[in-house]
Amino acid sequence: MDLSVLISFSLYMVVMVGIGIYFYLKTDDLSDYVLGGRGLGPLVTALSAGASDMSGWLLLGLPGMMYSQGVVGSWIAIGLTLGAFLNWHYVAKPLRLYTFHLDDAITIPDYFSNRFEDKQNWLRIVTAIVILVFYTLYTSSGLVGGAKLFEATFDMSYSTALITGSIIIVSYTFLGGYNAVSWTDLIQGILMMLALIITPIVVIFELGGVSEAVSAVHAIDPKNLDILRGSTFIGIVSFLAWGLGYFGQPHIIVRFMSIRDSKDIGTAKAVGMSWMIVSVIGSLMTGFFGLAYVAANGVELQDSEKIFISLSQLLFNPWIAGFLLAAILAAIMSTIDSQLLVSSSVLTRDLYHVLLRRNATNTELVWVGRATVIIIALIAWYISTDRNSSVLELVSYAWAGFIMATICVLLFSKKQQVSDSMRLKFEEVHLKLKE
Repeated sequence: MDLSVLISFSLYMVVMVGIGIYFYLKTDDLSDYVLGGRGLGPLVTALSAGASDMSGWLLLGLPGMMYSQGVVGSWIAIGLTLGAFLNWHYVAKPLRLYTFHLDDAITIPDYFSNRFEDKQNWLRIVTAIVILVFYTLYTSSGLVGGAKLFEATFDMSYSTALITGSIIIVSYTFLGGYNAVSWTDLIQGILMMLALIITPIVVIFELGGVSEAVSAVHAIDPKNLDILRGSTFIGIVSFLAWGLGYFGQPHIIVRFMSIRDSKDIGTAKAVGMSWMIVSVIGSLMTGFFGLAYVAANGVELQDSEKIFISLSQLLFNPWIAGFLLAAILAAIMSTIDSQLLVSSSVLTRDLYHVLLRRNATNTELVWVGRATVIIIALIAWYISTDRNSSVLELVSYAWAGFIMATICVLLFSKKQQVSDSMRLKFEEVHLKLKE
């Protein structure tokens, strides 16, 4: 392990923890801890939404799929891009307004309970349980990705890598809450995008240009260029349907709730979609052209999801490689921190505060939130101790679970009839939606 890689990698991690400490000192109540006091600007909102969405899947799962299956893997990317756009277009502004004006809901179960006037809190409880179950699976996928990174980079055993990665990932979330998560996601999103621009460009240059690179991939297996390779109509629709998951992903839509003004949504959408398109194309190209590069250099890759890691180590000097490898950690951290925080907010606000301790102080609630971050992380860590777990497979379970559980309730919540007592609040929201 080159010392320069270790230093550059460690420097990145110190900055992330430093941000957590900074916002630890600025967190006063539960709204600050779980929603940043609804004070985020459009740039932070957009990049934190994108970074928390993509996770290790962007630098591990998607390039690995392109590496092993060819361009047929792009169907998922197409579906996700369309889904993200529709989510920004149809959900972002209404959700920001509804959650604020309906008794200042700070979690998704909180919003559902207020919106449907759930006096018995059954909807709140069921939604909270669904979020906790599937986010634990989702978090474990990130821990698997982090362990693979540390294992490959620092020659650690899988178990040691898993513990090391988990401690680093959890630390600043525990300290700084939502503001720390969002601002670190901003940095992580930029780092991820730069890594996915630089890496495929260098690979193509090393292979002699785009046409030569495509020819090299074709020479390995002509089916790599077949976008319908082994697919059926149902299979393609299933890939595209991944985009539907955006409408029900609490760690993404909570960004819409936290933006400082609904009028900033348009700017945030433009920034977020631009970031996503560039990053996804870079990810696809990394896996696709990476296949030709490792074959040309006689490298045998046992795990296709490590193609980005291998390219970083093969192509760049140790200082640059360290920051590129940090981009993978950034992708993983940017999702795990959001998932941990959403799960913590659900346990703290919707179960502990509403059901058990209505008179709890702000200080007590913040510390309960921090404690639940640790508890959820420990459960996810236990699940991820299986080193054979696939990042993409674990994500698919969680993604599908949220589609089934929350998408319809969220999308149609503004269409339901309301009581007379809520009608004035709805009229206020509708007027603002027309602005």
